[in-house]
Amino acid sequence: MVSRSDTSEHTSSAEQVLSAEQAVVQHHSQPQSHTVEGLGSLDVDHSPGNPAVGAGRWQAMWQSWRKFILNIGLETRLLFVATLAFSVILSSFTFWAISTVQQDAQFNDTRFGRDLGLLLAANVAPLVAEDNVNQVAQLTRQYYASTTSIRYILYADPNGQIYYGIPFSNQEVKTSLNLTRRIQLPDNRPPAEGDALVRTHVNPAGRVTDIFVGIYDQGQFLGTLGLGINPNPAQLKSSQLAREVSIGVFMSVWVLAILGGVVNAFTITRPIKDLVSGVKGIAQGNFKQRITLQFGGEFAQLIESFNDMAERLQSYEEQNIEEMTAAKARLENLVSTIVDAAILLDADFRILLANPAAVKMFGWTATSILGSGILSHLPDQLRQQIARPLHQMASGELDNFEFRFTMPEPTSRVIRINLSTVLDQRRLNLKGIVITVQDITREVELNEAKGQFISNISHELRTPLCNIKSFIEVLHEYGDQLDPAERSDYLDIANRETDRLTRLVNDVLDLSRLESGRQYRFESIDIPALVEHTMRNYQLHARDKTIELRKFVDDELPLVWGNYDLLLQVLTNLIGNALKFTPEGGHVSLHAHTLKKADGSPQGVRMAVADTGIGIAPEDHDRIFGRFERVENRVHTLEGTGLGLAIVRNILEKHHTQVRLDSVVSQGSTFWFDLHLYDVGLDPEETGAWAPDLESAACFLKDKPLESLLPESVLPETVPREPVPREPVPREPVPRETDA
Repeated sequence: MVSRSDTSEHTSSAEQVLSAEQAVVQHHSQPQSHTVEGLGSLDVDHSPGNPAVGAGRWQAMWQSWRKFILNIGLETRLLFVATLAFSVILSSFTFWAISTVQQDAQFNDTRFGRDLGLLLAANVAPLVAEDNVNQVAQLTRQYYASTTSIRYILYADPNGQIYYGIPFSNQEVKTSLNLTRRIQLPDNRPPAEGDALVRTHVNPAGRVTDIFVGIYDQGQFLGTLGLGINPNPAQLKSSQLAREVSIGVFMSVWVLAILGGVVNAFTITRPIKDLVSGVKGIAQGNFKQRITLQFGGEFAQLIESFNDMAERLQSYEEQNIEEMTAAKARLENLVSTIVDAAILLDADFRILLANPAAVKMFGWTATSILGSGILSHLPDQLRQQIARPLHQMASGELDNFEFRFTMPEPTSRVIRINLSTVLDQRRLNLKGIVITVQDITREVELNEAKGQFISNISHELRTPLCNIKSFIEVLHEYGDQLDPAERSDYLDIANRETDRLTRLVNDVLDLSRLESGRQYRFESIDIPALVEHTMRNYQLHARDKTIELRKFVDDELPLVWGNYDLLLQVLTNLIGNALKFTPEGGHVSLHAHTLKKADGSPQGVRMAVADTGIGIAPEDHDRIFGRFERVENRVHTLEGTGLGLAIVRNILEKHHTQVRLDSVVSQGSTFWFDLHLYDVGLDPEETGAWAPDLESAACFLKDKPLESLLPESVLPETVPREPVPREPVPREPVPRETDA
């Protein structure tokens, strides 16, 4: 019987299977401490294990990967997904096949090892019971040499301590390594009799199936038999082949995918990218975009359709540009012809458009204001008033705003400013602001004149009405107490006030007819007959005031062009005013003389009314021709309506001439005017107004009795030479009015 200590194997054999044995043997050794010097001074850990550094790297890697994925085209993504799916399916199938083969091989190895272990344990049990280690070793070597499937055979006592093993002996390992070796059983329990414990492990040499069988003799547990079973070499080769084939197929699939991506990039992706670029260009308004790639089939049709679409869009754009340009030109022409000032602003109050009326009104330069803020180009007071509504419109608080403003410079004018917003089609966003400016100075003046006219006529009507009412009430209530002289005096006052009221109403009606555009019939007028008619009307009145009324009319005066009733009213108003403002013992004269050209032929007829009355101050020369303007308001309190000279001016304007005035205060006045000659077929309205040759007509009052009545300064040679403005003359015949 050989003891366990005498059984040994070569040390080199133990070293060859040491790595395989480590999976089933538990090592018991003393712990060792290791010290690394020179690292104690490091304060910062930059190792990959630092959590902060690792998180930053992972985040950077994720961002790079995400950017890479987003930059991949759709076709490449689809190709990548399809390739990945195919490779995953193929790999899964290969893995399933290899796993099935390996499971079958492992099952066969396990069954072989279990049966072999149970057989060997049954054979060595009596020998172990007798402690006959030599016989156990001999039998074990026979089993070990009989097959290459056995990797190792180990024997352990009931405590798990190995006392014999092949292809090494415990004594040699123990001597060389100074280690205590024990069998590590699954679940740390001994195998039952007739049963085996199985497990597998993988070492660098390959997979090993561990079989543990209990050694029992007559029911007594004598130790554990451990066998290591190598896998079947044929099955290993087939499994390795399958693995290599699957890897090859996997790599082939990805190589084909990469090649497919390259082909796709040159055959499919490129035209699609060009189409995408073309569509983006068209979306940005570049209708000249074209694709010139040479392809056949559907791609050729697609490229041709795209180019045709781009060509049509370019044609439409050119047509639209022409129409928009024409519309813009029409709009600019329309805006430029508007009398009112028009200004267009953008949402930031910058000037986009200003018509000539606006440029002229504010004294701008058209080229210098475009694109600049309007507030910097307005007067200070106007800027203060318009800034607030502009900002309210920009914020959506106002849609329209209107106000009036008086511009003091360069001339005092009243303007009406209207602000309106310009919105987009959905009426949500502000696109600009339109400013229209109207010069309403004339309108304001007319309104003031209207108010003044109503005030004056109300006053003029109230005065005679109050007088009439007062005296009639006195007569009605106290008529029995009054003597006949008082009653007659009161009735005479009421009668005169009634005449005054009648004259006022007639003058207002006459002026209204003249200004209403009523048409009058103009024909040939005999001036001597007109003068004689006027003289008869005022002879008695002049005699009552002891005023000498005379006439000076040239012989053989030519016929003039005019309306008899209107000219009679002119002379009536002028003679009436002259008699009213001439004191007793004064002189009033009516003149009618022929104006001649340089060659002596008649040019027209000049008529004048001269007096030796109170005269008119120079500052009142223009004012007295207005409505309800009377000189007596300043110098005396004579009665009058203040409409006589306004009527004279309107009538003479209808005859295409003007009334002139020469006057010296306290010496007298001369009102004169020129009339056109009557010529059959010649209409002054068509030929135009004329200005007489004043040098030839300057002395038409020379050697006349009037020279002794008026100072030299008021003779006609002082009359200015400006041309007489014309107005259209109505030609419809109307019945003559009654004499004034």
